[in-house]
This record gives sequence, structure tokens and C-alpha cells, in this order.
Amino acid sequence: MEVQVTCHLDRLLEKRNMTLTQLSKAVGISVVNLSVLKNNRAKAIRFSTLTAICAALHCNAGDLLTVTAVE
Repeated sequence: MEVQVTCHLDRLLEKRNMTLTQLSKAVGISVVNLSVLKNNRAKAIRFSTLTAICAALHCNAGDLLTVTAVE
């Protein structure tokens, strides 16, 4: 069984009326790298990046990322 990790950054940004550029400035991560994450093209994420994004968006890792089984 395979699993798929999905990023919900776009949904969280929308709920908080925040742009990717604003988040980039808040966490010190380039817009390009955040865009890769937002569009589910990232292969990995550092814990420090995950922690910074969650702190800026006032959310938990489970709000940002979900794992689902794929058959």
C-alpha cells in the first residue's frame, strides 16, 4: 500500500487572508519553495520549515499536511 501526503497551504492561506509572499516574509522561506510545497510538488520538508509555517499560520502539522492511503 502506498501513501500520499497532501499539503493544504493554499486553504490555510485563504482562511487567514494571507498571501504566499506575506508568508514567505514571515517565515524566511522563498516564495518559490513555498509554491513547490503548496502545489504538492515537494519531495520533503524540514521540521524547521514545518514548524515555522505552522507558527506563522497558527496551525498544527495535521492542519497543513494530510496522509492518505492510495491503492
